[in-house]
Amino acid sequence: MIRRKKELAKKANDWLLYADEDLRLAEHAFALASSVPYRLIAYHAQQCVEKSLKAYLVYQDIDFLFTHNIGKLLDWCGADAAWTKKIRTADELTPFAVTARYPGISKPVTKQEAMKALKTAKRVRTIVLAALRKAGLEIPETMGYDL
Repeated sequence: MIRRKKELAKKANDWLLYADEDLRLAEHAFALASSVPYRLIAYHAQQCVEKSLKAYLVYQDIDFLFTHNIGKLLDWCGADAAWTKKIRTADELTPFAVTARYPGISKPVTKQEAMKALKTAKRVRTIVLAALRKAGLEIPETMGYDL
């Protein structure tokens, strides 16, 4: 049992590392001098949310389908988990998983939409990290979670 929990902790932290990288990349893109790729900022914000939620599911040993649908991931995290109610609006980022990556699928992403997506990703990340810590996950300080 202890071995299984250690495996789950490692996998969850791996998911969190990838989520953190997406968030850092999205933040960094705003610093570009010109041609800021707002669609990619929105995409990486969505990816941060998706991977953060998957980290929670992995740590809780909950099987999930590989989906980009944030609403479904929140459902799988548990309707009784009060923290999921606080971030339900993050489902608004779901379309960026696909539409921001392929031409001709949607309209361009505005600076305001990208900023909102990044703000949402940061909020979700903070809430999911708190839920994981409360559940007993030790998150190494060396993984770069403090942006």
